Amino acid sequence: MKKWVKKLFVGLGILLVIILLANFGLNIWLKTQLPNYIKNNTDYKVSYKSLEVDLLSGNILATKISVNNKNPQNNNVIGLQGTIDTLKISRFGIYDALFNKQISSSDLLLSKPNLNVILAKPVDDKTGKKRNPVKFENIRINDGNVSVFRHTKQKFLSVQDLDLYVENLQLTEESVEDKLPVVFDAYDIKGKNFFIRPDDVYALKIDAIRTSDGQMTVDNFQLVPVLDFEQFKKYYPKKNKLFQFAIKKMEFKDLVLKKNKLSLSNASFYEPNLLMYTTDVVPVRVKKPSDFELDLENIKMSNATIQVMKPDGNKLLYAKNLNVDVNQLRFDKETREELIPVGYKNFQISGRDVLFSNHQDFTIGNISLNPKKGELRNISVVPNGSAPEKTSMNLLTDYIRFTINKWDFTDKKMNLDVNEVLMSRVKGKITAGTGKTVNRKKQNFNGIQFPIIIRKVVLQNSDIIYSKNNQPLSFQDLNATVNDIQLINKKDNSGIEAKISKYAVSTKNFGYKAKFYNMTARFLKLDQNTINVTAFAMKPLVSRAQFIKMIPVESDLYDITANQITANGTWDLFSDQKLIRASNVTIRNADANIFRSKIPEDDPKEKPLYSRMLRSIKIPMVVNNLNLKDSKLVYEEDTPESAGPGKLTFSNFNMNVKNLNSAKIKGNPTRVDIKINCSFMNLAPLSVNWNFDVADQGDRFAISGRTTNLPATGINPFIRPYLHVTATGTIQEMLFNFRGNPKGLDGKFNLKHKDLKVTILDKENKDKKGFLTVVANLLVKSDSGKLPEDVDVEDVERDPTKSFFNLFWKGIEQGLKKTLIGINIDKAKKTVDKTAAAVKNVKQDVKEMKASAKEVGQAIKKNPETEKVKENDKEKKGFLKGVFRKKEKSETE
Repeated sequence: MKKWVKKLFVGLGILLVIILLANFGLNIWLKTQLPNYIKNNTDYKVSYKSLEVDLLSGNILATKISVNNKNPQNNNVIGLQGTIDTLKISRFGIYDALFNKQISSSDLLLSKPNLNVILAKPVDDKTGKKRNPVKFENIRINDGNVSVFRHTKQKFLSVQDLDLYVENLQLTEESVEDKLPVVFDAYDIKGKNFFIRPDDVYALKIDAIRTSDGQMTVDNFQLVPVLDFEQFKKYYPKKNKLFQFAIKKMEFKDLVLKKNKLSLSNASFYEPNLLMYTTDVVPVRVKKPSDFELDLENIKMSNATIQVMKPDGNKLLYAKNLNVDVNQLRFDKETREELIPVGYKNFQISGRDVLFSNHQDFTIGNISLNPKKGELRNISVVPNGSAPEKTSMNLLTDYIRFTINKWDFTDKKMNLDVNEVLMSRVKGKITAGTGKTVNRKKQNFNGIQFPIIIRKVVLQNSDIIYSKNNQPLSFQDLNATVNDIQLINKKDNSGIEAKISKYAVSTKNFGYKAKFYNMTARFLKLDQNTINVTAFAMKPLVSRAQFIKMIPVESDLYDITANQITANGTWDLFSDQKLIRASNVTIRNADANIFRSKIPEDDPKEKPLYSRMLRSIKIPMVVNNLNLKDSKLVYEEDTPESAGPGKLTFSNFNMNVKNLNSAKIKGNPTRVDIKINCSFMNLAPLSVNWNFDVADQGDRFAISGRTTNLPATGINPFIRPYLHVTATGTIQEMLFNFRGNPKGLDGKFNLKHKDLKVTILDKENKDKKGFLTVVANLLVKSDSGKLPEDVDVEDVERDPTKSFFNLFWKGIEQGLKKTLIGINIDKAKKTVDKTAAAVKNVKQDVKEMKASAKEVGQAIKKNPETEKVKENDKEKKGFLKGVFRKKEKSETE
């Protein structure tokens, strides 16, 4: 053997002997001197029954250990207090213990430990460096009782009868808000009476935890507030939520706690119960969001109960028997920035007796939801009286069902594409609020990806009443289908508007009750191209006498029915760009009665002409043809002087209106032509042609017409109450042709009549005034002969507070006067009145003269010279008689 080899073996042998001697000596030293060394060079006092150390491997085995802090008030190091039956350390870091004052080991076994651990301060006050004097890669605890306290001596964690195996355990209070206080890579745990207090508001309690093959079971989990709600509001005025949470049993596997992340899989929660109190406080926005992450592979909740309480103690949300199944639920840096801060692959939610309450209570008997569809059954909405100024609903619904094509969140925006929404048997009433409209701020819809698409909405077999200002609008057997709805953000961010492609609505027994009217229809059907209404009626709710007492100024009272109303065309009444373009609108068999009383005061408001009224319509509108067929129109007017209302009747009424428009569609003609053919007073045909241009700012118009063979008795129902006159004879032909504007009208008028006679009545329209009738008929020309020449109707001034038809009647009236009907009656009246007055004056003068003559005669008889004056007296009497005759004749003429 070579010398260097021999020397090598000798050296190794000597080294081995030295190591063995050192190890033997170290064990003797450790047994006798280590407690004093630990006491003198560390922050702890340690005692033990036995201690064995392997210098080469760093393994330590000790029994019956007792450990305490030398200075319990020093919170810069971890505090340890208690006993350990057996301690086994593998690969103990002797160098770190001697020179860095740090206890480290790859493996730690604690058998029957009974320890109190006080966590060190997160940061050393002097150096600013973080301290972690105890570090174990793996730890095993058998039958332990452990309590962990914060550096403030507040209990942080405790457990009894703990059997634990943890790989790479890290126990620290460092940055608790952003990192978990206890993290590890793998675990096996069993224990009971767990307690954790993560902050000053909540405490977490668990009756028992056990694991088997990676499956963990937790019994009676409780998150309870350590303050009552009143104390919470007092000590935390900036927080707006207080939680209370209990779970009867939890099961999950593959729990991983790592830094700021908690992950597990196949989690099941049995009978969870969440109670949350809310306040009116607006929460302070956190400048730095939490870095906490949650990753749950599969999560299930069975028979859950959720309660959210309003600040006043009433329920905001309540649900029981909830069952939730979520796949791949996660909360991380990506999801927390989205509108809904959690991500998922799939979910299924079901439950019953769900209550949501704001200013009304929403109750859902059963609910079922998943990302693709949902169904709600036995729904009721009831006002709770907390906000009467808001719109409220009192409804019952059998079910609401919907299906979804797409619902996700990308780039902090929600994308929603709904395939179909079905609502069945909605019954009840919607009442508009009474509060004043508040100027709303522009809304922010940055979290929504527009457009929101709803491809189909169906409402079936519903009875709904909508009421505003005690004026109900009712629908029976309402069915509606709306297709291709696009909800888009308005350009000014004032809200959301809807674009609707197709819709169809039908209802029976439609009704609308206004202040004075009840409007009904036996059947109504409409879509974007057609409207069909049958048995329409607009009936007064009050009598004429009541109506007159209720209105402050004169107004019309309508009584209208129509067998059928139809329309064809296209119209958009839902978006901001509203449009009406109808090719045909037809009203059949209408019966309209219009009553106006002149007893109330005149309405001082200006009455615009029809062209201006159409021009004031804000939306583009055009009706190519409006037809009124086989109808009847009756106009009645009553004045304080009239004995009963005057009446005009237009039967067999047919009207065609071409190009009825609002002058807001570019390129579309704006002239409106109206043709009317009817029977006037059920006696004579009447035709009218009327036109105006809606775009004409001067509001010029033209109206002409003709009636023939009208018995004069036909106009008696109208002229008798006002003029106290009746007429007989025939109006063989009447023609008029007027042109006008808002100031008045001019034109031509012609009248051909035969055997025209009038009868003048007293103010009660009962007794005939014979003398005045004779005088009037002497002045009226009974026959016009052949058609006379036109007379000019000139300078007919319009009262701007009166309607167009008031101006038109003034034109007819002037024409009648100029054709010697109305004007001669007036002359006759005036002449008779003057004659009566003159006769009365003459009679008075004669009476006075006779008295004077009698006095003169008596004086003569008494005079002695009577005989001398007799002759002169005769001459005087003759002279006086002549004077009387001349005066009487003159007055009579």
